[in-house]
Amino acid sequence: MIVVTGATGTIGRSLVPLLAASGEQVTAVSRNAPAAALPEGVVHRRADLADAESLRPVAEGAEALFLLLAGELNVAGESPATLLDVLKSSGVRRVVLLSSQAAGTRPEAVSHDRLRAFEAALRESGLEWTVLRPAGFATNAFAWAGSVSSGRTVAAPFPDVAMPVVDPADIAAVAAVVLRSHGHSGRTYELTGPAAVSPRRQAAAIAAALGEPVHFAELTREQAREAMLQFMPEPVVEGTLDLLGTPLPSEQRVSPAVERLLGRPAASFEDWAARNIAAFR
Repeated sequence: MIVVTGATGTIGRSLVPLLAASGEQVTAVSRNAPAAALPEGVVHRRADLADAESLRPVAEGAEALFLLLAGELNVAGESPATLLDVLKSSGVRRVVLLSSQAAGTRPEAVSHDRLRAFEAALRESGLEWTVLRPAGFATNAFAWAGSVSSGRTVAAPFPDVAMPVVDPADIAAVAAVVLRSHGHSGRTYELTGPAAVSPRRQAAAIAAALGEPVHFAELTREQAREAMLQFMPEPVVEGTLDLLGTPLPSEQRVSPAVERLLGRPAASFEDWAARNIAAFR
């Protein structure tokens, strides 16, 4: 059995069907009931990573578990060691942790302290482990859906700073490969898209998929900060803005990991925009 935490989120919604389609017995875990029907044979269980003991009955009998922290859990919650001890005592043998590229590239960044703590605890846990460190998600562009739909406008800071954003569907596909096999224990994979792409170029890709012009409006860092604070903790906002505005060379570099693990090129932002253009119409 494979347990997927965060099963109703951006990665989980793709990962659960991939695992089920490959014949795995899957338990989908989230705080709330899923909004859409799960694939046949998938069991949904409620649990909260902020309460490690709530995972004990969910994890019993599991061979592998996909561990995803979200929202406030990135800055506070159960200690990593406590949560991993519960998983280990429940019989889980392998854990695949969704971390972040910045956990490795920015070791002093407060915004990624929790993820680094989970990585360190996982390495010391005695469990088989794999860490996935994705770059920024292509799906962050959904934040522009309302303004594109209503006024054909994208507003963002740092218009010409390019980053190799990754399609979350590729992250899910990599996670499915790693969860189902033992050849990835003790490895850390950095996951990116196939090319660095700036916000201005992302807007152009959305315009091309729409077949209509899209105006780009540049935001100051402070304007972006105020908008992001509406849905992200402050330390995460500051860390994200630092990353987007002044990326390190290592954060702009394309990683070959997605192609190596999946046997095909990583999806481009243009691919993602074309596939999801209905959200911007």
